[in-house]
Amino acid sequence: MHLLSVFSLRNRALIALVTIVVAVFGGVALTNLKQELIPSVQFPQVAIVSAYPGATPEVVSNDVSTKIEQAIQVVPDLESTSATSSTGQSVVSASFDYGSNLASAEDKIQTAVNALSLPDTVQTQIVTGSFDDLPVLQLAVTASGNQEQLVDRLNATAVPDLEKLDGVRQADVFGNPGRRVVITPDTDELAARGLTTQSVSDALDDNGTLIPGGTITEDGKTLSVQTGQRIASLDDIRGLPLTASSGSGSSSSGAGSESAAGGAATGSGAAGAPGSTGSTTGGATGSGDGTAGGSAAGQTGTDGTATGGAGTDGTATGGAGASTASTPTALGDVATVRIEESPRTSISRVDGKTALTVAITKTQEANTVDVSETVKDALPGIEAKVAGDPQFTVVFDQAPYIQQSIDSLAEEGLLGLGFAVVVILVFLLSWRSTLVTAISIPTSVLLAAIGMQAAGYTLNIITLAALTIAIGRVVDDSIVVIENIKRHLQPGVDRGRAVLDAVREVAGAVTASTLTTVAVFLPVAFVAELVGELFRPFALTVTMALIASLFVSLTIVPVLAYWWLRAPRADRNADPAATRADAAGAGSVSTDAAGAGSASTGALASADDLHDAGTSDRLRRGYLPVLRWAVGRPALVLALAVLVLGGTGAAVPFVKTNYLGDSGQNTFTVTQDLEPGTSLDEQSDAAREVEGVLRDVSGVETVQTTIGSSGQSIQAAFGGGASASVQYNVTTDAEADQNTIQSTVRDRIEQLDGAGEVTMSSGGGGFGGSSDIEVDVTAPTQAELETAAAEVLDEMRGVEGTTGATSNLSAAVPYLAVQVDRSAAAERGLTETQVGGIVAAAVSPRDTGSVEIDDATLDVYIADPEPPTTIEALESLSIPTASGEVPLTDVATVEQSDGPTTITTSDAVRTATITVTPDSTNLGAAVQNVTQAVDRLDLPQGASASIGGVASSQSSAFSQLLLAILVAILIVYVIMVATFRSLLQPLLLLASVPFAATGALLLQIVTGIPLGVASIIGLLMLVGIVVTNAIVLIDLVNQYRRRGLRVRDALIEGATRRLRPILMTALATIFALLPMAMGLTGKSGFISQPLALVVIGGLVSSTLLTLVVLPALYSVVEGFRERRADRRAARDAAAAGDAGGDRTVAAG
Repeated sequence: MHLLSVFSLRNRALIALVTIVVAVFGGVALTNLKQELIPSVQFPQVAIVSAYPGATPEVVSNDVSTKIEQAIQVVPDLESTSATSSTGQSVVSASFDYGSNLASAEDKIQTAVNALSLPDTVQTQIVTGSFDDLPVLQLAVTASGNQEQLVDRLNATAVPDLEKLDGVRQADVFGNPGRRVVITPDTDELAARGLTTQSVSDALDDNGTLIPGGTITEDGKTLSVQTGQRIASLDDIRGLPLTASSGSGSSSSGAGSESAAGGAATGSGAAGAPGSTGSTTGGATGSGDGTAGGSAAGQTGTDGTATGGAGTDGTATGGAGASTASTPTALGDVATVRIEESPRTSISRVDGKTALTVAITKTQEANTVDVSETVKDALPGIEAKVAGDPQFTVVFDQAPYIQQSIDSLAEEGLLGLGFAVVVILVFLLSWRSTLVTAISIPTSVLLAAIGMQAAGYTLNIITLAALTIAIGRVVDDSIVVIENIKRHLQPGVDRGRAVLDAVREVAGAVTASTLTTVAVFLPVAFVAELVGELFRPFALTVTMALIASLFVSLTIVPVLAYWWLRAPRADRNADPAATRADAAGAGSVSTDAAGAGSASTGALASADDLHDAGTSDRLRRGYLPVLRWAVGRPALVLALAVLVLGGTGAAVPFVKTNYLGDSGQNTFTVTQDLEPGTSLDEQSDAAREVEGVLRDVSGVETVQTTIGSSGQSIQAAFGGGASASVQYNVTTDAEADQNTIQSTVRDRIEQLDGAGEVTMSSGGGGFGGSSDIEVDVTAPTQAELETAAAEVLDEMRGVEGTTGATSNLSAAVPYLAVQVDRSAAAERGLTETQVGGIVAAAVSPRDTGSVEIDDATLDVYIADPEPPTTIEALESLSIPTASGEVPLTDVATVEQSDGPTTITTSDAVRTATITVTPDSTNLGAAVQNVTQAVDRLDLPQGASASIGGVASSQSSAFSQLLLAILVAILIVYVIMVATFRSLLQPLLLLASVPFAATGALLLQIVTGIPLGVASIIGLLMLVGIVVTNAIVLIDLVNQYRRRGLRVRDALIEGATRRLRPILMTALATIFALLPMAMGLTGKSGFISQPLALVVIGGLVSSTLLTLVVLPALYSVVEGFRERRADRRAARDAAAAGDAGGDRTVAAG
C-alpha cells in the first residue's frame, strides 16, 4: 500500500486536484442524496384483502379465508400464512423471507386466487407494500356544505393538481362512502307484467356492453365493427327493455296461472345470493316431459338464471301453460332508479370536525422532504382553486421529523468533529499537524457520500448515524501516519525521503487496522429480517468511510505533510550525524505485527523523538508505577479482572432492553375498542368524549379520528383492527415531553365511563412491525380455544411491566342466525340455500355490476322495496313457494346469537391472539414476566400458548446479532493469526473484548437507556475497535523482544511508549461520539444515542483494562514461555559443555 504514497508524492499537484474534485463531487453527492426517515424496506409479505359485505366472521372464514389460505400453499418460497376473518372482510397474509422476489410471488398468488370459486359478491385485492408506500403527507379537508360535492371538487381539481407536482406518485381521497345506483323494483308491478327481479338483472347484463365484430374493408378502407352502446345515464338504465324472466309467463287457463306462480317463485329464488339454487317450481304445471324437464333442471340449477331457464322450457312444452308474447316493458316502468350515497362504513374527523383525508405518496426516486415542501407550498393555491372554501390541514408529515433528525445528527457530527480535533491538538500541540490530520475527516465523509450515491443509498437517520459515528474512527489512520512522519522529520534529513520512509513504515499497519475494523461488519450482511434490512446500509456506510480514510491517510496526508510540516530546529549542541541516525533509527524496527490496526510508528527511537516529549513524559510517569505493579503481581491483577467480569455478568439482569426503540416522533396513536356490534353512530358519540379529553391535554396540537374502516388497502393488509374500534392519531408539540403527554392521556381516558378498551402506541412502533407482545393460543376445537384464550387473558392482566391486555376472542359480536327447517322447506319445494338467497336479497341490496355515468364508475344494486329492519319484520318476510307466499317462520327460525369478532388462523390452524402492551421502559422485563405467566398456566389438554409479536422479533434480532459478534471475533482472530504468525498471542489480545462489555453495560444501567438492536451494533463495532488498541500495545512489545529485551522490560518499555497513541485514538473517538451520547440536540437519539453510549462505555473500560490487564496476562503467558526457553537453553549449554569436556578428555 505504500506505493500509493510513492505515487502521491511524485504527483503532488495531481493529488491536490483530485482532492478538490473529491470535495466538489462529494458535496454534490451529499446534497443530492434522497432524505428519508429510514432506509426503504420492502415488506416480505403479500396480503390478499377480500371484501364480503354482510358476511359474519364464520362465513368469511369458511367461504373465503380458508380457501385462499389453502390455495396459496403451493406458492414457492412461502414461509408461513395467516388469516384474519372479520365481519365482511378477510385478510390473508403470506410471509416470505426478506429479499424474496415478491413480484413473482404476487403473480403466482394471483393465479391461485383466480382459480378459486369464491362467492360472486367477494371482491379481492392483492396488496404488497414497502415504506415507500406509506403516505408522505396526510391532509384533512374540511368544508361547509355537502361532502359528496366536496369529494367531486377535490377529485376534479385538487387531486390532479397534487399529482402534477414533482415527486408525487398518487393522491387518494378517503373518508367518503362514495355513490351507487340503486334500482328498487315494484314487485307487484313486476308480477302483473309477468316479470321478476331477475328480469331487471338480465336487462343490465344483456345491455351496455361493446362487442367487437371484426373488420370490413370497403373502398380501400378497413373499418372496425362494433356493436352495442354503453349505459351513460340514469335515463339509459330506465329505458332498458325487460323481457319475461325464465320460468315466468301468462296464461288464460288455470294451469297457466299456477305456472306464473311457479315463475315468480323462480324469479325470487334467482334474486338470492350468488351461487344459490333457484326454486324448483318453475314449470310445475307443464305436462309430460315439460314437468319433468323443468323440475329436474330446477333442482340442479346453480343460480336463478339457470333454474328459471329450465322452468321456462317446462312451461313452454306443457301446452296449457304456454306464454304469450307482449310489448317489452321499460325498466323505469316497474322500478325506481336513483343515485344515492353508499352506506357509510367509517367517519373521519379532525379536531372534532368531519373531514376527508387526502393521502399523498411519493415516487420511489423522490426526496421525501422535497415532496413535502413542494406539496405544502402548493396548498394555498390549490385551496383557492377548489370551490366551497375548503380548509386543508396537515395531520401527518414525515418531513419535519426527518429534517430535524438529519439536522440534529449533522450538528452532533460537527460537534464531534470539533471535539476530536481538540483532542488531537492537545496531544500533538501543533496546529499544522492537527490541520493535516483533521482534513481526513471531511474528505473521508465526502468520499463515503460518493459511494452512498453510487450504491443507491439515501440520507436517513441510519446512514447519517453511520457517518457521524465514523468521524471518531476515520481520523485514526491519519493520526498514525502524521505522528510517524513527525518523528522522521529531523534536521538534515531530506523531507521527501523522511515522509516516504515514515509512510512505508506504517502502511501495512494502517491497512490491516482498517481491515480489522471493517471486518467486524461482514456478519451484518447475513443478518436476516427487518434488522438486517435496516442496518445493512449502516454497516456498508461505515465501511466506505473507513476505507476512504485509509486511502486519504496514504495519499492526501503525506502530500499535505510534505507541504506543511517542518523538521524541528536542530539543537546546536547536537551531533548532526547522531540526529540523522536517530531519524533513521526511528524506522529501523520491522513492523511484522503492525498489521491489524497497529499504530506502530517506529517507537524504538529515543525518548525525545516527539516534539511534545514533555506531555508524553508526564503520561509515562503517571502510568509507569501502575504498569510495574501489574507486571509484578499478575496473579492479583488477573484475579481482580475475573471479579470485574463476574460483576459484569451480575449486572446483566439490571440492564433494560428493547427492540428498535421509540423513534421519538411527536405522534402517537390511541385505539379505543368498543363493545362488538356497536353501531357507527354510537361509536361516533363515544369518540366525541375521547376527542374532548385529547384536545384538553396540554401539548396536543391535532387529533385525527378514524371511526370504522379507513378504506386504505395497505392499512387493512398490514394493520387491521376490530370492527368496533376508533383510532386517534395525535400530533403533539415537538418540544413537549411525549411520555408525560401519553401518561396524562391514559389517566384521563381511564376515568371515562364506557370508554371500552383503550391502548396506546408511540409513533416509532417498530418500523412497520408490532410494538406489542403477542401470546398465540391454539386448541383442537373452537370451544377449547375460547376457554384457553380466556385463561391466558386473565393471567396476562396485571402482569408487571405491562399496561394492558386484550384478546380477539374476549368479546362476541351479536348476529341473527336464520336456522332453516330443511323438512318444512322441502315440503314447499325449497332448499336451505334457496331460502338463504331469498333472505339475502331482501335484507341487503344485490350488486349487479357497474356503469359509468359522468366519468364516474358507479356500482349498481337491486334493492328490495321494503327491506326488513327489525327482527319481527325479518320473521314476517314473505317466502314465495309453488303454493303461494309464506312467512319465513314457516320454514325457519330466527335467533340472536353471539360469535367471535374475528377468526384468526395460522397455516390454516385456528388461533387466538392475546395482545399485551408492554411498558415503554423495559421490554425485556415485560417479555420475561409474560413468559413466566404463560409457563404458570394449566391449559386444557391439546391447547398451547406461545410468545410472539415484538418479543419474537427482539429474540430473533438479538440471537442473530450476538451470533454476528461471535463470527466477527472469529474473523478478527484469523486476521491477527495471519499478522502475528501465532495462534496463542491473538487469544491474549481477544481478552480485551469482554472488558468492553463491562463499560458498555455499566453506562447503559447508569443512564437508564435500554439495550436494543442499536446497542448491539455498537458492541459489534467495539470488537474491531478494542482489539486494535490491544494490537497497538503487543505489536511494539514484540518488536522490543526481537531486539533482545526480556519480557518484563519489553512490556514496560512498549506499554509506556504506546500509551499516548492508544489514549489519543480512544479519546478522539470518545469525544467525537460525546454529543450523540449526550443527545445534545435531542431529535435523533433513538438510534445514535444508545450506539454511542455503548461505544464510549466499552472504549473507556477496555482501554483502561487493556493498559493494565493485558500486560499482566502477557507477562504470565510469555514469561512462562521465556523461562521455559531459558531452562532449555541452560540444559543445551550444559550438555554442550559436557560434550566439550568429554572431547577434551578423549583428546588427552
